[in-house]
Amino acid sequence: MASSVATATRIDGSFLEGGGQVLRNAITYSSFSADTKTAGSTTLLLQVSLPCLLFATHPDGSDSESDLQLRGGTNATKAPPIDFVNYVLFPFLDRYFGFGPKLVIRKRGYYPKGQGEIRIENIPTLTKPLPSITVTDRGNVTLIRGRAYVAGTIPSRLVRVMADAARKTLREAGYGQRMVDIDEEMEPPHAAAGSGSGIILWAETDRGCILSGSAIGERGVKADETGRAAANELIENLAHGGCVDEYLQDQIIIFMALAEGESQVVCGPLSLHTRTAIWLAELMTDAKFTITEGGVDGAEGD
Repeated sequence: MASSVATATRIDGSFLEGGGQVLRNAITYSSFSADTKTAGSTTLLLQVSLPCLLFATHPDGSDSESDLQLRGGTNATKAPPIDFVNYVLFPFLDRYFGFGPKLVIRKRGYYPKGQGEIRIENIPTLTKPLPSITVTDRGNVTLIRGRAYVAGTIPSRLVRVMADAARKTLREAGYGQRMVDIDEEMEPPHAAAGSGSGIILWAETDRGCILSGSAIGERGVKADETGRAAANELIENLAHGGCVDEYLQDQIIIFMALAEGESQVVCGPLSLHTRTAIWLAELMTDAKFTITEGGVDGAEGD
């Protein structure tokens, strides 16, 4: 009788269906990787793979943890920056769903090179459904944190320009200097591939909610405009009174669908991404979502 045990697999995302194959081909292993071969977003690969890894089947039948290594872009337009995962998504999953993977950013990757590398460790294998969550009271903002960064050939002085513009915009919106703490970082050459810049801000409340706003530096856009864009996005997310921002709302849909019982989350106006995520979750699971305008959003699953 022949037997074999695989402990790792590597998925090349440069052909066929790309890194999405990690969903179908790697969920019976403990360690896996995917490489976009471009500046394609590692956070989008993470977004589709994490729910599957939570219910992975290991060769030895154990419920040991998994880990995932992803290569590609870490801070790109049209996708959540890796800082969002680190400061918003993972803390939310830890606080409300009871699992908190560890994110290790080995190298940031910027357009067009990509070549960034992240590692997600301590992904648990669940033996029962996720717990239901109730997130309906945002509370008051107690602190706004942030990270402004530049890398590669981008002039280091621009990190201060972005941060100062964000501070001024927040101050004008009523968030005083003592409430705002933005780090300014010039990434060393060994920690980044290519050149890039950007800023992420996140507001913390006394009820444990975290809402964010971010912007990526782009060619032809001044650094102060990038800083203001991130601040205005955060201000808009705070203005709607919800407990999650526009990006977190769509990323937690799948976890709500996989949770037992009924979950409730108060959010702002639903984005098209969120409505699509709800449609897909209802199509693939037994969960049913109820959207109440001006009230509470809920999901009920088995």
